[in-house]
Amino acid sequence: MSILRRKPRNFTVRVSTMDAELEFSMDWKAHGHQLFELVCRTIGLRETWYFGLQYVDSKGYTAWLKLDKKVQEQNIPKVSPVPFNFQAKFYPEEVSEELIQEITQHLFFLQVKQQILNQEIYCSPEASVLLASYAVQAKYEDYDKEIHHQGFLSEEELLPQRVIEQFNISLEMWEEKITAWYENHRGLMRDEAEMEYLKVAQDLEMYGVNYFDIKNEKGTDLLLGVDSMGLNVYEKDNRLIPKISFPWSEIRHVSFRDRKVRQEEL
Repeated sequence: MSILRRKPRNFTVRVSTMDAELEFSMDWKAHGHQLFELVCRTIGLRETWYFGLQYVDSKGYTAWLKLDKKVQEQNIPKVSPVPFNFQAKFYPEEVSEELIQEITQHLFFLQVKQQILNQEIYCSPEASVLLASYAVQAKYEDYDKEIHHQGFLSEEELLPQRVIEQFNISLEMWEEKITAWYENHRGLMRDEAEMEYLKVAQDLEMYGVNYFDIKNEKGTDLLLGVDSMGLNVYEKDNRLIPKISFPWSEIRHVSFRDRKVRQEEL
C-alpha cells in the first residue's frame, strides 16, 4: 500500500526591506508578481519600478525573483521561511526630481547608506563625514548641546571602516568632525536630511552600479558593472576604475545563456 504525499498548499516567505521584516503565507502556485505586489501594498509603496526581490539561490548565486514566473518554479532556497531582500534594482539619476514618495526616498537612503558603510560604494573621507552628518540629522533632528553630549554618537555606525583606519585619530575626534557639520543642518526634517544625503551620494562614482561576478574567455575572475550609462568590466580588487566600458549607445544587443553573457557593439 502506497501513501501519496500531498504537496503543501502554502509556503512561508520572509522579506527584509532594510526598514522591517515581513512574513507572508503564499499560495504554492503564486507568481513572483503576486509576492512583489503584496510587499509593495504592505509598505505603502507606489513607485514600485525601482525595486525587486533578491534571493540567494541553491548554488549560492544572488538572483532577482522573476515576476512572470511561479515562485516555486524558480531556484529559491528550500527552507522555510524562504528569505528575500526587497531592494532597489534601478537607481534614479536625479533623486530630487525622480523620487516622489517619502517611503521610496527612505528606502533608497537606507540602502545607499548601507552600501557606503559596507564599502560597496567608494566615498572619500570628506564626503563620508558630510554624509554622516546628514544621517545624524535624519535620526536625531536638530543639534542641541544640552542633549547631545560628547559620546552621543559612540554607538552609531556612521563611517566606512576604511576611512576610520586611514587616519590616526580617535573616534571622539571623528565625532567632533561629524557634529561640526551636523550643527549646520538645523531646521532640516528627516525626509529633507535624507534627500540631502542622497543628493551627495548620487555623484559618487560607484553609485547605482550593480556588480556581477564573471569570468572572461581565459577564465580570469572579473566583475561586470551595470548602470544607467552602460556596461563596465572591472578587476576583482578595483571597483572604482573599469578596465573597459561599453556605453549603451554603442551596444546593439546583449544576450544571456547558460550564465554566459555576450554583447554586440554597433
